[in-house]
Amino acid sequence: MDIKKLDIRKEKFDINLKFYFFLKYLVKTNLSDNQATSILKIYSLKSSFKLAVSQMITHIEDKIKTGSKKQKLLFEILDEVDSELSLRLFIFSLKLYMIKDLLLREAKLKDLLNVSKLENLDPLSLEYDKITLYSPYATRVNGALLSLIFFDKLANNETNFISQDADNYIKSLSKIAIELRDNGVEPNQIFMLMFSESINQSIISNSGSNYEDRIFSVLTSIGIKEDKIEKIHDKDDSSTEFDFFFELNGKTYGIGAKRTLRERYKQFIKTAQMSKIDVMIEITLGIDLSEEKVRAIRNHDVFLFVADEVYSTQKYLQEIEGVYSSTDLTIITLEGLNAVPLP
Repeated sequence: MDIKKLDIRKEKFDINLKFYFFLKYLVKTNLSDNQATSILKIYSLKSSFKLAVSQMITHIEDKIKTGSKKQKLLFEILDEVDSELSLRLFIFSLKLYMIKDLLLREAKLKDLLNVSKLENLDPLSLEYDKITLYSPYATRVNGALLSLIFFDKLANNETNFISQDADNYIKSLSKIAIELRDNGVEPNQIFMLMFSESINQSIISNSGSNYEDRIFSVLTSIGIKEDKIEKIHDKDDSSTEFDFFFELNGKTYGIGAKRTLRERYKQFIKTAQMSKIDVMIEITLGIDLSEEKVRAIRNHDVFLFVADEVYSTQKYLQEIEGVYSSTDLTIITLEGLNAVPLP
C-alpha cells in the first residue's frame, strides 16, 4: 500500500512556528497581569500596525527595567512582529499567556482532589498506590483535555463556561482565534506544546521511590525511630540490599520493599540462606504473587506483607503462616515474627 507523502505548507508551518515562539518567550518573560494588560491597552487604541508596535517598544523602554531579561525578551518578541497578521498573533498569544495559569490551576484540581483522599487510606494499600502512581500524569492528561475543550469552545464562540465578568474577554479571544485559524494557525496544538511544558515544570513525579517512602512513614508511625533505620547491603550476601534495616528489642530486621516482586524474590531467598539477620521481610503490593511464589518465599523463613485488598481476596494468603496484610504491620507483629513456624 502506498502512503501519500505528508506535506505541510510552508506558510502554515511558519505561522505556527511564530505562534509557538511568541508563547514560549512570553512564558520566559514572566510578565505580571498589569504589565500584560498595559500592552493590550496599547493595541486596543486601534493604531496602525507600525504605530502600535512603536508605542509598545516605547512603553517597554519606559516601564520595564533597562537591560533586564524581561525587557530583552520582549524586544526579541517584537522584532518578530513584522505584519498586521503577526501583530494579531502576538496579541492572541499574550491573551492566552494571561489565562494560562487559570487553566493550569484547573488542570491541577482533579489531581488535588484525588491526592486529598490519601489521608484516609492505608499507605500500603492498592488504592493509595494507584493514586500516587497516576498522580504525575493526571495533571498532564487533564490539562490536555481541558485545552481541547477550551479551544473547541473558542472556535464555536461559546462563552457559557466562564463568569459573566470574563465574557467579553473570551469573546474577543474567540474572534481572534477564528480569524487566525483561517490563516493556518492551529491554536490548540501549538498552545498545548507550551502548556504541557508549563505543567511539567509545575509538578514533581513521585512514582519512583514513593513506595519506599510510604513504607518508611509506616515504620516510623508504629514506633521505629527514624534515625535507627538504615539502607544497607547484607554483610553475608553483598548482592542484596535491604531497603530498611533496624534493630528492635535486640533482634535485627532486614526489609525488602518492591511494589511488584517479579523474579526478584529469588535473590531474597538466596540471601535468607546465607544471612545472619534475625528477621527477613518482603513488603509488596502482591498483585503479581502466586501461591507457588508465596510458598517459596515462606519456605526460606522470609515473612511477607501484602496490600490488604490482595490479602483479603486471596484465601491462600490467609492460610499460609507468616503472610500478613499491610494493615498488620505493627510493632506487636514485628516482635512476634520469629515465633511463626515455617509452613
